Amino acid sequence: MCGPAPVPDPESSDRFQAQTLRQVSEPIMLLPAPAHHFPGLLLLLWPLLLLPSPAASGPLTGTSVRRLGTRVPGGSPGHLPALATPTRAPYSGARGAGVCKSRPLDLVFIIDSSRSVRPLEFTKVKTFVSRIIDTLDIGAADTRVAVVNYASTVKIEFQLGTYSDKQALKQAVARITPLSTGTMSGLAIQTAMEEVFTLEAGARGPVSNIPKVAIIVTDGRPQDQVNEVAARARASGIELYAVGVDRADMESLKMMASKPLDEHVFYVETYGVIEKLSARFQETFCALDPCVLGTHQCQHVCISDGDGRHHCECSQGYTLNSDGKTCSAIDKCVLGTHGCEQICVNDRNGSYHCECYEGYILNADRKTCAALDTCASGTHGCQHICVNDGAGSHHCECFEGYTLNADRKTCSVRDKCALGTHGCQHICVSDGAASYHCDCFPGYTLNDDKKTCSDIEEARSLISIEDACGCGATLAFQEKVSSHLQKLNTKLDNILKTLQVTENGQAHR
Repeated sequence: MCGPAPVPDPESSDRFQAQTLRQVSEPIMLLPAPAHHFPGLLLLLWPLLLLPSPAASGPLTGTSVRRLGTRVPGGSPGHLPALATPTRAPYSGARGAGVCKSRPLDLVFIIDSSRSVRPLEFTKVKTFVSRIIDTLDIGAADTRVAVVNYASTVKIEFQLGTYSDKQALKQAVARITPLSTGTMSGLAIQTAMEEVFTLEAGARGPVSNIPKVAIIVTDGRPQDQVNEVAARARASGIELYAVGVDRADMESLKMMASKPLDEHVFYVETYGVIEKLSARFQETFCALDPCVLGTHQCQHVCISDGDGRHHCECSQGYTLNSDGKTCSAIDKCVLGTHGCEQICVNDRNGSYHCECYEGYILNADRKTCAALDTCASGTHGCQHICVNDGAGSHHCECFEGYTLNADRKTCSVRDKCALGTHGCQHICVSDGAASYHCDCFPGYTLNDDKKTCSDIEEARSLISIEDACGCGATLAFQEKVSSHLQKLNTKLDNILKTLQVTENGQAHR
């Protein structure tokens, strides 16, 4: 039995007690390696270690969180882009369906059970391993787990292909016992690389693209060379996480772990709080569904691809922009996929409609067009006559006696005689564009109104039946005038003859 614990310096005890309380009440952070070992403080602080832990499975804050992605050259599983921290319930063993599903892994725990790890502390390590298993989807097609136990010797507790049932796997972890002396960390890593991460042992090959992950837990300094063997393990595609407890050598942890170190190296001061790291690894191995969480930033539609991956799509009529998140309306008119027979009109919301040329009408299919009979529709604008030319076109014409004006729609009088509005009783004679005169048929004479006509024989008969006296007087007057004219002519002849004789006589002298 151990003797009574030495009494520590009160000031340092208070400081260590406060630091331990902070670890119990806060998420586990990366801490520097302790400068000194405080013997006997576990007994002093044992009541504190038995305090009920706050939501051990709550999400961790602080340094960046490692997320597994698709494998990249060099064997590293790679990184997924960091997600914006959403407001969500803390992680727990019973995760919300559809929000978190662990990515399939080939996972090997390499646990130090040397003499420095006391039985109760080793139980804490097994609890830590079981809690991580609780957060994983265990199965032949999901995550497979193996455990390598080491001290001065190495023991493979069970292989990756041994258990596909979560409960049986946890029971196997609970049965593991310490090996006591020595800390051969390099040999343990080499054994895991050569005998556990093999197809024969249940590991999946490179074609499956299943990440190979090892978590080594130790509280001391390795007693063999770990640098070279850890480098070979990483080069073979194994992603190494190093968890140091208490007296663990920080430089050795860094030599073993994959890069970046701030995502692969963890340190806790006691085994009493190592269980809280399970939440950190849950977040590391958990494939969050950003479509469910609402952190996807897709403008329209988020499509979950599984394993925490997603892609954005757009609503019908839109296309995804180069940023892979936002959408722009598709101009189907420009693409030429609209099917409109004549005119496509873009509606700027990813839709369109068809229209037709003037003189055509859109058919019931809303795409093809039919010629419109504008003459029948009464929209032609012709003053007199509309003539349908087919194919939606027409031209105007005028009634007889009219001519079409320059506007090709209205008409002007060309021949008033042709119009029939001239008023001539017998014959209308056109004198030009807008003038005319009336004439009569043969045997008729035009009356004084210049429009009507009278029969000539009828006029003569009217004259013959006039008053006889009036007619006789007229004849007597005419005869008298004729008599006087004859007499005057005779006198005039005599005068002319006399003048001629006189002129002749004078000429002979």
